[in-house]
Amino acid sequence: LNPFLFSCRKTGFAAEFAVKGLRMSELRVEKSAKIKASPEKVYTVVRDFRQSPGWSPWLIAEPECLVKYSDDGKSHSCEGKILGSSEIKIVNEEPFRSIDCQLTFFKPWKSVATVRFTFEEFDGGTEVTWSMKGSIPFFLFWMKPMMITLIGMDYQRGLTMLKDFIELGSVPSKLAFIGQTSQPGFSYVGVKTSCAIADISERMKADFQKLQDWINKEGPQPSGNPFANYHQWDFAKGIVGYTTGFPVAGVPGNLPDGFVSGDLPGCHVFSIKHTGPYRHLGNAWSAGMLRARAKIFAQDKKIPPFEIYENDPRKTPENYLTTTVCFPTK
Repeated sequence: LNPFLFSCRKTGFAAEFAVKGLRMSELRVEKSAKIKASPEKVYTVVRDFRQSPGWSPWLIAEPECLVKYSDDGKSHSCEGKILGSSEIKIVNEEPFRSIDCQLTFFKPWKSVATVRFTFEEFDGGTEVTWSMKGSIPFFLFWMKPMMITLIGMDYQRGLTMLKDFIELGSVPSKLAFIGQTSQPGFSYVGVKTSCAIADISERMKADFQKLQDWINKEGPQPSGNPFANYHQWDFAKGIVGYTTGFPVAGVPGNLPDGFVSGDLPGCHVFSIKHTGPYRHLGNAWSAGMLRARAKIFAQDKKIPPFEIYENDPRKTPENYLTTTVCFPTK
C-alpha cells in the first residue's frame, strides 16, 4: 500500500479529504505463487511477523526502519522515514488454510485495508495467494489502475522473496545504498523495446542475445558494461519502454534493422547496487522510487533512469550478479 500513500502525498491532498464522508473507490489486488513446501510450513512462516524482515518487499527498502513485534509474532508496527508509520495485525486465521489481517497506516495519513493470505496444497507444494482490499477517495479514481499495478508489483516481489526464503533458507538479494555520485556519459548501440511489464525479463534476454550475436559477428567491441534505460513506465496500462545496449567508442555507420544508437549524457545520479539474481532486481527499483517520493533526492525526469550490469550472467553465479540502478538527479 505504500506506493498509494506516497503518490497521494505527492498530489498534495490532505488527510481530511479521506475522512469527511467522501465517496470511496474500492481497490483490490491479488497475486499468487507456488512454493515447494507444505501448507503447514508456508503458513507458519507467514503468520509469524518476526520472520517478515527475511522476505518483506518493503523492509528491504529501508533496513533502518524501526519495527516492533508482539510477543506472539501476530502483529508488528513500523516507523520509518521512507515507509511511513503503519501497523498490521492478524484478526482471524484458519490453521494452514488462511490468515486475515488488518493493515493500518498512520502517516502520511490514516488509511485502513484488509489483507488476506490463503494456502492451497498442490502436488509438490503450496500455492499461496496474497490479496488486499482497500479504498481510495473517489476523486482519485484516475489513479486506481496505476495503484493496482504498483501494489501488485510489490506483492509479486514479496511472494518471490517468500519462495526463496522458504525453499533456499534466505533471500539472495542485497542492497547497497551508494547515494549521490556522478555518472560519465557515453555513446551506445542498442535495441529499443516496448512490452508488458510482466514480459520484461524474457524480452530483455532476447534483446541482449540479439546484440551479442551482432557483436560476435561484425559489431564493434563494447567500451563498457551493458545497460538498460527505461524511458516509459505506464503503470496504468502495465507497459514499459526501454533500450538495452552497449557503450561504444564510435557508432558504426550502418546499423542492422531494429538497432538504434544514441548518447547517455553525463549526469549526477542516486545509485543503489543490487547483488543477487535478476528476479529480485525490483527491490532496488522500489527502494529508489520510494526515496524519490519521500524527497530523499530530487529526480531529474528529463533523463531516464537506467541500470548497469557489472558482470556477465553467462559466467557469474546468479547470487553474485551485481547491478547498479541509477536515478538521475537535479
